[in-house]
Amino acid sequence: MYFLTKTLITALIVAAISELSRRYTVWAALLASLPLTSILAFIWVYKDTGDTGKIIELSYSLFWLVLPSLAFFLILPFLLKQGLGFPLAMVVSAAAMAVLYAAGLWIFKTII
Repeated sequence: MYFLTKTLITALIVAAISELSRRYTVWAALLASLPLTSILAFIWVYKDTGDTGKIIELSYSLFWLVLPSLAFFLILPFLLKQGLGFPLAMVVSAAAMAVLYAAGLWIFKTII
């Protein structure tokens, strides 16, 4: 039941952002840009483990790994403005993000 509750709350937030974006793109973007997923993950991990050390580690990891994901939000609109179709633009943007994630993970593991 607990897993279903977590899933339902998370899904409702994503659905709300989707519905809100139909009329109020900026408000939907604001809601989506909030680290809701991270905040929910912190809450669920803390509720499940009570271990603040895990929250600290997760928070630091999220910080370093969110940086590569930002490229996705620059590459996708750029490709769409260049006339690339949405499905291909999504794939290319996601692939670029994956490459940056891999680089970020490598840097995180070897340097930090």
